[in-house]
Amino acid sequence: MNTDEIVQLCKQHTLYSWSAGGGVKPIPMAKAEGIYFWTTEGKRYIDFNSQLMSVNIGHGHPRVRDAIKAQADELMFAMPSAATAVRARLGKMLADLTPDPINTFFFTLGGAEANDNALRAAKLYTGRQKVLARYRSYHGASGATISLTGDPRRWPNEPGVGGVIHVLDPSPYEFSFGTTEEEITARSLSYLEEVIKSEGAHTIAAFFLETVTGTNGILVPPKGYLKGVRALCDKYGIVMICDEVMAGFGRTGSVYAFEHFGVVPDIVTAAKGLTSSYLPLGMMGISDAIAEHFQKNVFWGGLTYNAHPMLLACAEANIRVMLDEGMIENAAALEKVQRSEMDRLKAKHPSVKEGRCIGLFGIIELQKNAQGEPLAPFNSSSPAMDQLKVAFDERGLFTFVRWNAFMCNPPLCITEEQLREAYAIIDDCLDVADRHFEG
Repeated sequence: MNTDEIVQLCKQHTLYSWSAGGGVKPIPMAKAEGIYFWTTEGKRYIDFNSQLMSVNIGHGHPRVRDAIKAQADELMFAMPSAATAVRARLGKMLADLTPDPINTFFFTLGGAEANDNALRAAKLYTGRQKVLARYRSYHGASGATISLTGDPRRWPNEPGVGGVIHVLDPSPYEFSFGTTEEEITARSLSYLEEVIKSEGAHTIAAFFLETVTGTNGILVPPKGYLKGVRALCDKYGIVMICDEVMAGFGRTGSVYAFEHFGVVPDIVTAAKGLTSSYLPLGMMGISDAIAEHFQKNVFWGGLTYNAHPMLLACAEANIRVMLDEGMIENAAALEKVQRSEMDRLKAKHPSVKEGRCIGLFGIIELQKNAQGEPLAPFNSSSPAMDQLKVAFDERGLFTFVRWNAFMCNPPLCITEEQLREAYAIIDDCLDVADRHFEG
């Protein structure tokens, strides 16, 4: 088939997520390798968002491909109640990589399913039915996780599951808890404790939060915030759940983002970078106390494809590549380069409001005036952002442009030279945004 036929048939016979089908303009992808992918007509793109912030080791790594092939020759499927060699190896590997007391793992088909099971586990463990989640959050699109989600993607799916209480995170969209990190942390935690008391601490099973907020802004928690959350959860018997579907497995320069902040949650969830999205896999890691509970009590959850051996083999090989090739260390080292490039763009382009990053997890926000008014409204776009997206596409740089911001999340195998090349393209394209700056 030629490119037009591929696009036409995909649009005619398949449904695209988060989109009205008539307006979809999919990129016709043909192949991918490292930090690049190519269209069916041979145009090369720098994948500056790792597809869905997920192809962490880069595209098409031969060691992972070979591991998948080898597993296919050995055992292609086993029911989730079976024991398999690859399940044993991956479970042990994750227990070794994950800080204590998290040593037990439940394997799912993706991040939303991992979060769904984390919610289930917390409720079964505590016997409580409410859960706290934050407004600037995204936890998935299943029936339960879209209710946990705070951002506007939740609205069309309401009413959802009951018992979800949304709270402000330390960086609300417009309101501010203060100016210094210490002030923001103190006021945010005080507010959070008041919500807990008002809802009745004895009714709250869990506090669900992205360790570093992903699509809602790449928001690194202020100093002391996560330790304060950990203390409040301990004080009131609430399960602390860190959603690391985006932030986990090297993206922030550590295996888990929570390791940067001196805390360990009761439950951690991951997906995306767990297999670099070569195959679909998610996981829920639980503390020893919760694991002991489910040694004596039934865990009422599970689907046909949980702990699928092909997917586990992919994850095992992916993690070994990430560790053996120093990709987590590379993400940590290149944070300085990414930070310097963001600072350079802010100094040069009046439309750049702010750049934020931790490891290779980053975002740049744009403004239309010196007062910091966003270049696109909340939950919407603008001609300026639409034109910027076209400019990126024309120059062969793929990333997510959302509201008044765009993502900076390349694969962890990227070199300093490649990273600077991508920012040189961004530099040129930001002239488009500057033309819309008022002042």
